[in-house]
Amino acid sequence: MGFELTAATIDGKPGIIEAFWDVPVQMCHFHQLAIMTRYLTTRPKTLAGQTLRHIALLIPKSNLYDMEFLLKAWLDEYGEFLKEKTYNHDTKRWHYTHKRLRSAHRSITKNLPILYTYQKYPELKIPNTTNSLDGSFAHLKDMLRIHRGMKKDRKLKMINEILAK
Repeated sequence: MGFELTAATIDGKPGIIEAFWDVPVQMCHFHQLAIMTRYLTTRPKTLAGQTLRHIALLIPKSNLYDMEFLLKAWLDEYGEFLKEKTYNHDTKRWHYTHKRLRSAHRSITKNLPILYTYQKYPELKIPNTTNSLDGSFAHLKDMLRIHRGMKKDRKLKMINEILAK
């Protein structure tokens, strides 16, 4: 359609990064914090969870170097806590005691390389959130919701028609 992508700000859905392999990719700070909140809640009970939540809240005010340092210090302090396992007598199996905390840590660590892309390429003026896009497709979603009984091929034709205008 004549557009040339120079960068992409994504919400963290699996597989999207691979779709934009040839341009710089920025992970939305709001969505990363939402992922962390989903795992940790807004009021984690453990000190490790509270500390990790505090680190997550610093994402928009930080940079890659500082965040790497904070996460390494956190892991040094709570690494053994993360490794704790619990034995289930019914299934006779072990599982990690702090699964959600482990998932939160894995998420931020995995996404760290793309959390500060906007700072790496200042000339591209990449937004660090998807806020400018949120709501842009609300009318399209409303149209699809209204016509929810429509078959897939008809929905695609409708979407193409709306986007062409």
